[in-house]
Amino acid sequence: MIFLFVMASGCTTLGAHRMLQQNSMAPGISPKLLAVYMPWFGNHTHIDVGYSSDDPAVLRKQIQHARQMGISAFVVDWYGESNPYSDHNFMVLQQVASESHFQVALLYNEAQDQDDDAQTTDAEIASFDEAYKNYFGPTAKYRDAYLAYNGRPIVFIFPKGGHVDWNRVREHFSGWDNPPLLIYKDQPPAKYADDFAGSYAWVQPGPGGWAADGSNWGQAYLDSFYKTMQKQPSKIAVGGAWPGFDDSAASWGLNRHIQSACGKTLDETLNFYQRYYDNSKPLPFLLIETWNDYEEGTAIERRTETNCGGNATARSSLH
Repeated sequence: MIFLFVMASGCTTLGAHRMLQQNSMAPGISPKLLAVYMPWFGNHTHIDVGYSSDDPAVLRKQIQHARQMGISAFVVDWYGESNPYSDHNFMVLQQVASESHFQVALLYNEAQDQDDDAQTTDAEIASFDEAYKNYFGPTAKYRDAYLAYNGRPIVFIFPKGGHVDWNRVREHFSGWDNPPLLIYKDQPPAKYADDFAGSYAWVQPGPGGWAADGSNWGQAYLDSFYKTMQKQPSKIAVGGAWPGFDDSAASWGLNRHIQSACGKTLDETLNFYQRYYDNSKPLPFLLIETWNDYEEGTAIERRTETNCGGNATARSSLH
């Protein structure tokens, strides 16, 4: 069983430490817990969070902490060679993960600064060539730490500009030894549906939009996501969970909010998948969004309670 001892920032329920039983399935059936990881801290373009993402000692502590919380892998935000700092940090993280018997995967952000489909697709292909060479292909030094599904490496895709010809990309690597499985955010465009092995849910309020008071935590969205994936049994479903959202600290922020609701938002999103998956039809992965995105208020790395209903401050942990 997966047990989660969760504290949500800003407030907590009575007694602070609350044990959340993730599900009642037998060991090995529960979804594998993953967490999105931002590798750019220490770079002047992002806020100061007190550490640098290129420090192996920091990464070792983060991996140890994540493992204690029941997390098996970091899914790392990645832009290819267009962001050398983050690319370097992924390489360091993968080495530390290999030494620590942990796993990592790429969350590849599509290029969005080009309007030409052919040029954008060429850039994507070049990024995949780099990832194959350095991170999950047969010559990658620490490929043992790369997250796989049925022996195939997984690359998560975060769509941006919509100018990528994914048919070309998949054709390019179809001849590789053990080519990757691509997992798209929500549903890919119909013309590229066959290029993707599955879909993952992403933190958002859904069709109701962002509520001014942050009360829309995404129930309708998750309901629609899981119902859609139920109709696609051949696709890999990656559920989503989040503790809230607040992009007021981000330079790109739009004053969007999802309340933590004294930990209830994390509780609800962590357990919502159980309405659709059970022992006979298990969910393979559940992606926590995020480990350390402090700029959008979704980090669980330092979940602490300030005060909620008069309760004292407490440190969070997931087991």
